[in-house]
Amino acid sequence: MQHRQLSLLALAITSAFFQLNVRAEDSLPAGEDARRLDTVLVTGTRGTARTVLDSPVPVDVLTAADLKATGASNGELGQALQTLLPSFSMPRQSNSGGADHIRAAQLRGMSPDQVLVLVNGKRRHTSALVNDSSKIGRGTAPVDFNSIPISAIKRIEVLRDGAGAQYGSDAIAGVINIILDDAPEGGEVSTTYGAYHTHQDAIGRTTTDGQNSLTTAKGGVRLGEDGGFVRGGAEYKERNPTNRAGFDGFADTPGQRNYVMGDGSARDVNLWFNGSLPLGEHELYSFGTWNERHSTGAQFYRYPYEQPQFYPNGYLPQSLGVNQDLSATAGFKGLLGDGWDFDSSLTHGRNRFESASRRTLNVSLGADSPTRFDTGDYELRQTTANLDFSRELRLAERSFVLAVGGEYRYENYLTTAGDPASYFGSGADGANGLRPSEEADLDRKVFGTYAELSGDLSDRLFVDAATRWERYDDAGSKLTGKLSGRYRLNEQWALRGAVSNNFRAPSLAQIGFQHTTSNFGDGGTLTDVRVLSVNDPIARALGAEKLDPETSKNFSLGVTAQLSERFDASLDVFRIDVKDRVTLSQRIGGDALEQYINDTFGVAGVHDVNFFTNAADTRTDGAELVLNYRQPFYDGELALTGAYTWNHTKVTKTKGTPAQLTALGIGNDALVGVEERNTLTDAAPKDRFVVSANWSSQHWGLLGRLTRQGETTRVFDFGDSQPEQTYGAVWQLDAEVQYKFTPTFDIAVGGNNLTDNYPERSGSEINYGGNLPYDVLSPIGTNGAYYYARVTYGF
Repeated sequence: MQHRQLSLLALAITSAFFQLNVRAEDSLPAGEDARRLDTVLVTGTRGTARTVLDSPVPVDVLTAADLKATGASNGELGQALQTLLPSFSMPRQSNSGGADHIRAAQLRGMSPDQVLVLVNGKRRHTSALVNDSSKIGRGTAPVDFNSIPISAIKRIEVLRDGAGAQYGSDAIAGVINIILDDAPEGGEVSTTYGAYHTHQDAIGRTTTDGQNSLTTAKGGVRLGEDGGFVRGGAEYKERNPTNRAGFDGFADTPGQRNYVMGDGSARDVNLWFNGSLPLGEHELYSFGTWNERHSTGAQFYRYPYEQPQFYPNGYLPQSLGVNQDLSATAGFKGLLGDGWDFDSSLTHGRNRFESASRRTLNVSLGADSPTRFDTGDYELRQTTANLDFSRELRLAERSFVLAVGGEYRYENYLTTAGDPASYFGSGADGANGLRPSEEADLDRKVFGTYAELSGDLSDRLFVDAATRWERYDDAGSKLTGKLSGRYRLNEQWALRGAVSNNFRAPSLAQIGFQHTTSNFGDGGTLTDVRVLSVNDPIARALGAEKLDPETSKNFSLGVTAQLSERFDASLDVFRIDVKDRVTLSQRIGGDALEQYINDTFGVAGVHDVNFFTNAADTRTDGAELVLNYRQPFYDGELALTGAYTWNHTKVTKTKGTPAQLTALGIGNDALVGVEERNTLTDAAPKDRFVVSANWSSQHWGLLGRLTRQGETTRVFDFGDSQPEQTYGAVWQLDAEVQYKFTPTFDIAVGGNNLTDNYPERSGSEINYGGNLPYDVLSPIGTNGAYYYARVTYGF
């Protein structure tokens, strides 16, 4: 049925666009969307320059104007990408631990750490914090997209295909390459303000909250007469919280709201620069970004009966985070003798997350307990050196490009214990601090070398072949390869495809991370769950093993069509098989386990644990359709875009319960149970559809965008029950009106989710007494309609 729906949708959209196309005039507008198709790609092949339609693999190009017109993103790059790309998903989180502060994103329905992020073609570091309580991205340390300033971006190229042989590990699902603004002069100042105005059916009230402000400034100056420049800028973002919690069905007073469900408050400062200095036939270059974010997150409410001597009216703990993110690159490139181009660079990235909690207590400290705790710090450092060479070759009277190079990377992962009050005795409620015994200091060295050859084997056939060998001093070595090609059937139609194998070594954070969090346990009650490092003696005694790298086989086949100067289309299907997928096990617990840990290790009160495993193999099948149409319209240019993505993941194999757990009476599927299967297969939307219309003239710009967010499924394991609910598809309507007073001064007003839609309400088995009326799985979010205004001045 899903394949049939995809086919019917593709046929309907194609027919509609074709009918528009045959009525069009012959001249092609030289507008933004036309230029986008002619953009020379730097992602996907290191050889002969390709454009979007003649690339052998699917690549999306997003411009700075696209990002600005996403409205509710309010400077959040991840939110903007989700709005524009059906294959990219980054749902908002709430009551989700670290994910309230650093959100994870998916490409093609894969895990967040299975996509490689580049900035100006250089590897970006990940965050130091593992999302251990979220649904999307659970168990991953993702790249923090929202630490990259959105105003710094010239364009983004999204490669939707495995590319490990070209760029190294992590590129199982694809590559996102962020190209920074390199304008040598001029600048821009912009400010945006917006808020949510919505009717909350769960409580029968209309509210306005979540006020957002974003102010950006950037400028550039030329250096000399040979094209040198320095460009840089700053951003300030501030977000007020939202709350979509329902009335508390467990409270003694009817109509009482004790929980918070929604966005926490956040304040960001971003700085960035990008520069180049030509030196004859050579060039010095450098770029960098810096972010500091102070954010809050919601935790679960504690009822008066839990600690009546301290909080007779109950209390709601709140998580705090300070996220500091730095990335800087310096490089030297140019020409060598005998036709070789070279590029040498050094990149250092660092992410530090300082966690804390307030409005809570440590009952073991009695009346002397503080109400605010520092609960631990997490830091990742990554330094990467690259040396790349390329040159043109003549083989059999045809021109090819050979690219070779090497990479050396050093990574260091550090964690620091919280203050003693946070872990003393039973620990801070809802935010048990990291103990000194749980601190980590891990490092690794990675070396890789690659070769790639690309060119036209005939007038119709372009081929790109790449291979890469990479060695981790803690995870072994791997040889990967990729073969991709494009065959031109005629002037309008072409076939393209690729086959590759890829791998991803477990991150140092997944190896060394330890943490204690509160989540739903047996009977749906709150329980503390301790995440154990696979190196922890307790974890080893329970059957944890050294983590192996994930490996994948990727296959894709597509067709592209340039049916006229105005109308183009592409359809790609893919399969990704992943073996030894790194996942965080489900909650493993029981009285026997608690007694065993107490008797064997002298650690009391540990009733529930989990740890990382290689316990699952998966297969993801999918299809992606992209349609573009453009024509002159009423003294302006009209661009219509339709995009649809469908993917389906299934677990093909799992490892059984370790004998150590079986001996404690813990049954089958302890590592990959129903909740973890749900995370891998059904928690993300199976399909998404986006159609947009953009018309611009000398003074006006009009944008309309309709998005269909596909269905999602949530499964809980409460021990005595396993409630499940599938949430239906939701439609979202966005619009923006822009007026340009001059070429350098404009204002815009718009809204996202103008029809004020929400996900389907959760049932009584899942909504925790009505407190959490909506699930966070749907990309539409749970905040409702958002309205904004933006003023921009260029100079």
